[in-house]
Amino acid sequence: MAFWLDLMFGNAIGLLSMIVIFATIGIMSYIMWMFVSKSKPQ
Repeated sequence: MAFWLDLMFGNAIGLLSMIVIFATIGIMSYIMWMFVSKSKPQ
């Protein structure tokens, strides 16, 4: 856990990579939610 905290708050590169990872997860979940909601029968 200390490693993750050091990555997030220790330097800007770790914080940027965390932001990129969470943004990617958010975009993928949004795309999956749109796909599931569009593929439901009307």
